[in-house]
Amino acid sequence: MPYISDEEGEYLVKTARKSIEYAFKGRNVEDVLVDFPPRSEKLLRPSGAFVTLNTYPKKELRGCIGYPEPSLPLIGAVVRAARAAAFEDPRFPPLSRYELDRVIVEVSVLTPPEKVTGVPREELPSRIVIGVHGLIVRFGPYNGLLLPQVAVEYDMSPSEFLDHTCLKAGLRPGCWKDEDVEVYTFSAEVFTETSPNGRVVREKLV
Repeated sequence: MPYISDEEGEYLVKTARKSIEYAFKGRNVEDVLVDFPPRSEKLLRPSGAFVTLNTYPKKELRGCIGYPEPSLPLIGAVVRAARAAAFEDPRFPPLSRYELDRVIVEVSVLTPPEKVTGVPREELPSRIVIGVHGLIVRFGPYNGLLLPQVAVEYDMSPSEFLDHTCLKAGLRPGCWKDEDVEVYTFSAEVFTETSPNGRVVREKLV
């Protein structure tokens, strides 16, 4: 059974959009939670979460920021990640008010990352299930994360997914074969608008 219901997923996506709308009005994230309080205890439990903004209708990435660890209540992570995805992703200029009606909002609710251990590094791809697992690669100050939907969108094999996560961390492809490099897996429940401010659906990755 899914951890997050379709109704809760819809609430998360709509509240993420509201968080960005409120920023344009000069209002803070606490105002969003006061005006649109969560109606489920699950949404108050600590959870990792990412918010992704994609252009519509081309669905090109416009921003993606989140919290991989369950360090905040889920709804708190979502409203903060939404603003960060809109205004703080260093890969893109800040979202303009004009653009808000031209992007779709996607929320990924993450399970806690689990370190992959007890498997020879050359066999690591056999532990990765495309469409189920997201990846984190860590080595010293280097840290890269790719959500499960990235591997599906770009039709990656497990080895390619590992390589691209290394690149996201600023490391060379194949770094995952090094025993000193930590590799973590997680899964995600993904909810997305079908059009800007439109219907919210659960994304089926497999």
